[in-house]
Amino acid sequence: MRKTLQDYGFLLTLAAIIVALDQWTKALVRTKLGLEEMWAPWQWLLPYARIVHWKNSGAAFGMLQGFGDVFTVLAILVAIAILYYFPQVPRQDWTLRLAMGMQLGGALGNLVDRVTRGSVTDFISIGTFPVFNVADASISIGVAVLILGMWLKERHPKPTDGAAPNEPATPASPEEIKGE
Repeated sequence: MRKTLQDYGFLLTLAAIIVALDQWTKALVRTKLGLEEMWAPWQWLLPYARIVHWKNSGAAFGMLQGFGDVFTVLAILVAIAILYYFPQVPRQDWTLRLAMGMQLGGALGNLVDRVTRGSVTDFISIGTFPVFNVADASISIGVAVLILGMWLKERHPKPTDGAAPNEPATPASPEEIKGE
């Protein structure tokens, strides 16, 4: 039981922090701004970054509008997969563990909106990029961390035939090759 708590402690804590931050920021936007209303602290900032209250019935960044039910099911499946596979990830693989926690938190943050409101509240608008929220950003950053982790692993190949971790494998001598 203790190992199970240790395995899930980091994952669930990170996901809970992301969900709480996501839901808190969305609630602020919903109470302070009317639908499609925009706000920026300084007028000169408006062309570059602003807060805008937006409803999203599709995927992250406003893609595939009207497929909210599909993304509800997908978020549930992703959450189940992460919960199932997380204990199998070695503790040393911090990038994969961090990525999974961020993706779980983001998926659950948007799932809460889909289940309770029928659509997701988006509000971060930067330049001409589609409007997004904390959960979307968490999922995207989680994917970037996952890619970074894969890249780091590829840079440090696993040793073969008993060689030390940072030493190249010793090639076979000509006698070993001939079988002498």
